[in-house]
Amino acid sequence: MGQLCGRCMQLLRDFMAFVQRMSSDLVQGIKECLTLISKCFCLKQNSSKASQLYKPILQPHERVTAQEFLQHIETGFEMSPIGRDPLEALRTLAFSENPGLQQSAALYYLHMSQHMNISLPVEHLEPFYALLRSADLEVQQMSSLSLVNFLLEGNIDKELVVQMGLLEPILDLLESEDATVQCNSCACTMTLAVSESNREAIGAAQGLTPLLSLANSYDPRVQQNAVGAILNLTQSEKIQQVLCKEGALPVLALLLESPDSEVQYYSCAALSNVAANVQYHEAMLRPSNRFLLRTLISLLSSSVDKVSSQACVCLRNLATSVDIQAEMVAEDVLPKLHALLASGSEDVRRASIALLWILSEHPHNQDTLACAELLQSLGMLLLAHKTDPVIVGHTACIIKNLSLSKNRQRIIESPCVEGLLQTMLSTNTEEDSLHYVTSCLAELAKQGATLHMVQWMNEPLTKCLVRLAGQLEHTEPSFQAASIIQHMIGHEKMMLLLKRHIRDIQAYLKNFLTHREIRFQQLGISTFCRLREDPEFLLEFRESQMAKLLEQLRQQTEETQELLRAAICQEDS
Repeated sequence: MGQLCGRCMQLLRDFMAFVQRMSSDLVQGIKECLTLISKCFCLKQNSSKASQLYKPILQPHERVTAQEFLQHIETGFEMSPIGRDPLEALRTLAFSENPGLQQSAALYYLHMSQHMNISLPVEHLEPFYALLRSADLEVQQMSSLSLVNFLLEGNIDKELVVQMGLLEPILDLLESEDATVQCNSCACTMTLAVSESNREAIGAAQGLTPLLSLANSYDPRVQQNAVGAILNLTQSEKIQQVLCKEGALPVLALLLESPDSEVQYYSCAALSNVAANVQYHEAMLRPSNRFLLRTLISLLSSSVDKVSSQACVCLRNLATSVDIQAEMVAEDVLPKLHALLASGSEDVRRASIALLWILSEHPHNQDTLACAELLQSLGMLLLAHKTDPVIVGHTACIIKNLSLSKNRQRIIESPCVEGLLQTMLSTNTEEDSLHYVTSCLAELAKQGATLHMVQWMNEPLTKCLVRLAGQLEHTEPSFQAASIIQHMIGHEKMMLLLKRHIRDIQAYLKNFLTHREIRFQQLGISTFCRLREDPEFLLEFRESQMAKLLEQLRQQTEETQELLRAAICQEDS
């Protein structure tokens, strides 16, 4: 087909301009016609009649009720639940078809919710159903806000709200076109979702879909409350399953990049709850998309403490495999965690040390973790927070894990040894952290750290170790403390310190020799043999019943050996 000449092209342009003018004139003509029709008196008359037909009329009994209720408010209004007669009046106003009367009832509830400090009786919940179902926007706004206030102040039983049938209208309001109503209904749902039975009810009533939709709202108030409601709902494993099927994971992951720190925190906490369930890890961390992992690691640097703390928790829940941990390390998670150890927030310090502990359990990470800078920080952390059982326990576990690597000499020469020893003076015997500390110190002593340990030993520490060794009711700390003492016996400074506690040492050695566990007996014997090389200890042992106990133990051992030989001979025959 050939190309059009200039004359033909101009003809086409003129024709298109003519069509456009005709279309424009046609549309304008239609508009003018409709406008003239709408202004005609005949339509106005019909419209007026229709308006009168459907306009709610103030019924006589409603007029009387409104007057009585107004009189009650003016004469005897107090911020406490009203009596039976005024309550009936309030119920009449709430169930009226007149928006003005409903607004009066809603306003009364709103005023009560802002000033009342006592529980709202169950009979006062019934009018809420009509108010939340009202077609009037102001009624919806005021009644939903007052319900939020009552729930937040704890003046209404949350489970009773659902039992009274108010959940359905609350969830219906999630689909309102008004942002204030959306915000209030999300807040109601969020507050109700703290109860397990309510969470199941919300899930059964299909409340998750509108919440996920509102989580993308452009109104920051609506978005905050919607994500907050999702967070509370993720505490239920059943709801987690439904949320994942509904596509909540990518929504929550994207919200981590929200400029609103509250939305970041809620979405991160919700993801942490889901990540606590290993079956969702594959969906959360698809090999083709590591967006979530990278975003969580970036949030460790957040200036908002609760956001960085929650990011640590989520990463800890996800760090269940060596591969995921390797990816975290590759994304430079360690420098960020190192910085968080010095945070002024207790939650941030605890969350970061817990994640470091998880990473330290795998041999692949241990050489990277055992750097001089981190070990210095761990030692300083122990010295600064030696009364915090979470910090002490996790730090001791990390040091013990790292001591099993080839870099144990770095640990021995770091402040970690001093930090561990000092924590024993501040840790309660009942706490698990003491077990972790003594276990770590015993492991370091076995690996040749005794010289560095002895240099930090003093009278209070020696007394603490001897006392712990004698507390057999705390089995593990007792055994580990005695093991630490046994490894430090050969040093002159330590011997001088131990001689001040000869009687206490003899007491726990006697208990060890008669203990039902063989490991205690063996530790007691080895400690006795090393101590009796010192003349003072030898003299003290001779004057005590130690020799007699050792002889009894020898006889028991020989009898056991005879029995074993007999049993073996019978087995062979």
